[in-house]
Amino acid sequence: MQADPPDLESAEEHYGRALARATELGMRPVVAHCHLGLGKLYRRTGDQTKAQEHPTTAATMYREMDMGFWLAQAEGS
Repeated sequence: MQADPPDLESAEEHYGRALARATELGMRPVVAHCHLGLGKLYRRTGDQTKAQEHPTTAATMYREMDMGFWLAQAEGS
């Protein structure tokens, strides 16, 4: 039995809401994680501009917060 294809539009909406809420609350690590997730999502949708923009934002944030493990994840995506 095959799994249903991912609902990329719904995922984008959820990431957007999470990003907005985390930004509002000043939760910078979560904001960076949302950017990384959005980059991976856009890579799946074929939007190369956004697929590069979001991981770059995440990497900048991880670098500023000295989150080395996650920085490596963002730079490798």
